[in-house]
Amino acid sequence: MSDNRPISANRIEEDENELSLRPKRLKEFIGQQGLKANLQIAIEAALAREEPIDHVLFYGPPGLGKTTLSLVCANEMQTSIRITSGPAIERPGDLAAILTNLEKGGILFIDEIHRLSRVVEEILYPAMEDFTLDLIIGKGPNARTMRLNLSPFTLIGATTRAGLISSPLRDRFGIHHYFEFYSAEELCSIVVRSASLLNIEVDREGAMAIAARSRGTPRIANRLLKRCRDYAQVRANGIITTKVVKDTMALLHIDDLGLDDFDRKYLRAIIEKYDGGPVGVETLTSMLGEERDTIEDICEPYLLQLGFINRTPRGRFATSPAYEHLGLKNDKLLF
Repeated sequence: MSDNRPISANRIEEDENELSLRPKRLKEFIGQQGLKANLQIAIEAALAREEPIDHVLFYGPPGLGKTTLSLVCANEMQTSIRITSGPAIERPGDLAAILTNLEKGGILFIDEIHRLSRVVEEILYPAMEDFTLDLIIGKGPNARTMRLNLSPFTLIGATTRAGLISSPLRDRFGIHHYFEFYSAEELCSIVVRSASLLNIEVDREGAMAIAARSRGTPRIANRLLKRCRDYAQVRANGIITTKVVKDTMALLHIDDLGLDDFDRKYLRAIIEKYDGGPVGVETLTSMLGEERDTIEDICEPYLLQLGFINRTPRGRFATSPAYEHLGLKNDKLLF
């Protein structure tokens, strides 16, 4: 499945050891300049008032650093952080156990917060606003409400699908930040930094070649760096050069723009089966044998960024640059 592709932005088992590559402070965090500047002000102001930072919502495509920046916030605020995810909090009692064990000024990070159940989400409202927890004890006529006071805390929510977060929950976040894709120069700097931490030798051109194929995503850049390291150790002199990167990417079927077989299959499905579009996402899901979320969250954002597809109410269209990249002729010339 495409979640296991080298250029998938979703976290896979291999990425679990990426903790050593994560920056610890804002000054070490590369990219997202506007976001960092605003966050720095919020953190300094909160520290001056000796209060927790306001609740923060991070949203954007996967692999861009939402979890990492949450850990950075905890370090900058000199406090602890508890990490969980929306699907992991199944019952109100699960959330109550987490919140009551947070230290004063602590941070609770909820990944995939859009997947919280409605009943759990409603428990969060008074917790975020008043630092209180309203629990219902018992059932039926004997049920009673118990209010618990919580230590002031910060909730940091992260999501790839901000549109699925309910308005009442979204409105309770005082700080909203969108993560943008990274430039090639920023990714090159990330590759050089990661190579240094991993004791990998890479020249500037090799780092830029990896960055160009990383789909604007640091997680992918670090993953491709490791694949190039393996190739360099086995087939080269241990140094990652442009040639090493190109040879490695050829084995992985990743082209110069970072597209792999699945991306090309997706584009060809639109172009060759449906004459360039329009075609609905459900049709593409059935044809490609993939989940809708994978197509919309992993495949399409980068193709949209490249200008290879357009999403319209009528469906997906392939653009002229997509035809050109695949070496196909576009007779429709719609875009």
